[in-house]
Amino acid sequence: MVGKAAPEPRKGMPSPQLEEAEFKRRFKSQFQDAAFESLPQELDRVADAAWTAYDEGNKSPRTRKAGPGFADPEYELSTDWLKARDDIRRAQQRHDDPDGPLRILLVNGSSRSEHSCPGEMSKSWRLLQIAREIVAAEAGFAIECLDLSRVASEYGRRIHPCKACFSTAAALCHWPCSCYPNYSLGQTQDWMNEIYPLWVEAHGIMIVTPVNWYQATSPLKLMIDRLVCADGGNPDPTRTRGKNATRAKEIELEGWGYPRHLEGRMFGLVVHGDAEGAEPLRHALSDWLRSMRLYSAGESAELQRYIGYWKPYATSHDELDADRDVQEEVRNVARTLVEAVKADRAGRFEKPGEALTGPREK
Repeated sequence: MVGKAAPEPRKGMPSPQLEEAEFKRRFKSQFQDAAFESLPQELDRVADAAWTAYDEGNKSPRTRKAGPGFADPEYELSTDWLKARDDIRRAQQRHDDPDGPLRILLVNGSSRSEHSCPGEMSKSWRLLQIAREIVAAEAGFAIECLDLSRVASEYGRRIHPCKACFSTAAALCHWPCSCYPNYSLGQTQDWMNEIYPLWVEAHGIMIVTPVNWYQATSPLKLMIDRLVCADGGNPDPTRTRGKNATRAKEIELEGWGYPRHLEGRMFGLVVHGDAEGAEPLRHALSDWLRSMRLYSAGESAELQRYIGYWKPYATSHDELDADRDVQEEVRNVARTLVEAVKADRAGRFEKPGEALTGPREK
């Protein structure tokens, strides 16, 4: 592909641009609480300012020169992105520190919480606590818990959808993601800039999740899609002059290295369901993690089970109480991940084919 002229980006979809009246109607619709009824003039002023930012397309209103280490040190980059990049660099240093603790990231993939509409905790959260007890009993380990249910229960916890920049050209997908925040579109409070360092610093990741309609849960799938930049993404947005699709195509066709920013980490999986779909989801998650060149901690580290198989949902927690076997199997997933992480630091974890270079990247 080297030397081939880059094709022009295809265009032709209808514009999503709103007229001023419709924009302001949508903007004001979020202020329905009676507490705002005494502030009509203030809301009008805020709506006017929001319209100006939207109409002018001020995606990243605060920028500074990229500085040393970038292809174009004079290019203006978002201060939000630069901070996220610095946080990831520090996380990588923690990961690489041979004298630091071995770090395990436990991910609760369920969106269910007693603090929102379901009114009850998730079984995934309970299983994650079982795994946490195993890791916490190990000397020299540090634990981070990423509770994705907070997307549905906590104010200002959002994971915005991937915009599929990678599908236009790999170099257009920046590491970390530069699509958000987009202040002009109100796409703010994105959680991913806090989530990326958790993955980067981890030596082992354990995901505990239910299956929803044969698929990953909504917050888990959002995180998965937004991690695409960690697998082949471009760490230097100045090379593409921000989001210049034509330049990104040229760079990819010149030869792109597809840097694997999470390569080498260990993983474990617990996927549970009530009646169906746990097996294909466990396979899908395992395939996804392996495609990013993470390593399964072993056969005992990948578990799919049904809890209260075809029983009423109302008694599902009682079924988990009674299922001591699945509780022990979850402990074994955590134990296996701990063993794998220890072996990897000691250079004893076998990674067949690690030094091979494949003939094709994604």
